[in-house]
Amino acid sequence: MDTVDVLIVGAGISGIGAAYYLQREHPGRDYTILEAREATGGTWDLFRYPGIRSDSDLHTFGYEFKPWRDEYAIATADKILAYLRETVDENGIAQRIRFGHKVLAAAWSSADGRWVVDVERDGELIQIGARWLFCAGGYYRYDQGYTPDFAGRDRFGGRIIHPQHWPQDLDYTGKRVVVIGSGATAVTLVPAMAARAEHVTMLQRSPTYVMPVPAKDTFANIARRVLGDDRGYALARRKNILKQRAVYTFCQQHPVLARRLIRRINASKLPGGYPVDQHFNPAYDPWDQRLCAVPDGDLFAAISDGSASVVTDRIATFTETGIRLESGAELAADIIVTATGLNIQLFGGVTLTVDGEPVDLAETVAYKGIMLSGVPNFAFAFGYTNSSWTLKVGLLCEHFCRLLSHMDAQGVDQVRPVFTDPAMPTLPLLDFAAGYVQRVIDRLPRQGTRGPWQMTMNYTVDAQVLRNGPVVDDCLRFSRTPAGSAPAVPDPAVAAGARPTAAR
Repeated sequence: MDTVDVLIVGAGISGIGAAYYLQREHPGRDYTILEAREATGGTWDLFRYPGIRSDSDLHTFGYEFKPWRDEYAIATADKILAYLRETVDENGIAQRIRFGHKVLAAAWSSADGRWVVDVERDGELIQIGARWLFCAGGYYRYDQGYTPDFAGRDRFGGRIIHPQHWPQDLDYTGKRVVVIGSGATAVTLVPAMAARAEHVTMLQRSPTYVMPVPAKDTFANIARRVLGDDRGYALARRKNILKQRAVYTFCQQHPVLARRLIRRINASKLPGGYPVDQHFNPAYDPWDQRLCAVPDGDLFAAISDGSASVVTDRIATFTETGIRLESGAELAADIIVTATGLNIQLFGGVTLTVDGEPVDLAETVAYKGIMLSGVPNFAFAFGYTNSSWTLKVGLLCEHFCRLLSHMDAQGVDQVRPVFTDPAMPTLPLLDFAAGYVQRVIDRLPRQGTRGPWQMTMNYTVDAQVLRNGPVVDDCLRFSRTPAGSAPAVPDPAVAAGARPTAAR
């Protein structure tokens, strides 16, 4: 059985980033990336629906170590995918990736100091050993999106599409389209499809906060021209980190004022007399759920020119020709798109056991947002929900590498977090009101109310803790694999910076 120092699960934006930091800080460590699909890029390769784009600026969603050079800060999937694959090529990461390898389960043995990982490859089960397991597969199921059970669905005579499984042969030119949903996917699809469809209707059960943002960052583009790619990117990144935090803090501290401001901006982008309060005034406060960004206000432009519309109502039933609403109104449709969300699935659905005991994720507590209580040599990447995902992932990868360096220096090869204060209250891992989170909240790990057990969503605080703070505290238990087991600490040649071995 092959055994590697670090096994990274997932070759998307988090896994590629983890690989970069690992080989930069620990060039002698052997690592492999397992990717269930046949391509790199994760989300940005999987989703193929019209208009797919980021909802964060690429100066913060991109990697700190690789400047974003495109003039568009809000970028389409093809540009993001090219950026990720360029990162892979520039850093020799491709040779470390095994495609078509789906991780099913992982069993930790303290006696052996390693994980034995069950992997499905071409319909057969193989096993790979790993001294560390790093899960970088995001937080939702790649094989299945979420669709409610709509009454009368089988009666509809047209096509029903989920954005996660977009058919490449779908021709919606001149068609009547209804997009069910009001989140980031829906507000992306509506203006993109409206350019070719006869008409597109966004059908929402309740409104979402929608904010127009510039597709191009003028400051970033000027900074790049004046200061060069590296320094200009660093400055733009710093500016946007501060801007994201300021917007979030303002919304949390002054929700009434934030609501009024968002409403005023929305009204300025819509035709006079438009029912803004009916379609763009949610019941919850700003940033209780993620704000939906629309570059250059394209959703509002489509509504204004009549190619798209918004209906706020509940579905009574699908019919042969469309959707009947609880109000009694009917929406005619040739195509219905169910942009109804994701199914959360942490760690790709991998089943974990530690020394023969199954790990119940709901009974674990997240340590520094990167490890789980009671689970040795296990790390995961989970980014921000109130800012750019990659900002947090970069800090987590840096901290992971610092932890490895500390263990090397101390001659230990096992570490597990221990939740040392059973009297500390715990909270859901994600303090987020979105439906896709609430559906599975009781099956996710927990977080504490203080110290390293808090799932912080503040970049400034995280930078201090994860990048500059101490690696060791009273919550970590270090040990060394018993004599006679395979060594897990790099030999002197590796510690001195020997080049990494080829992928096995």
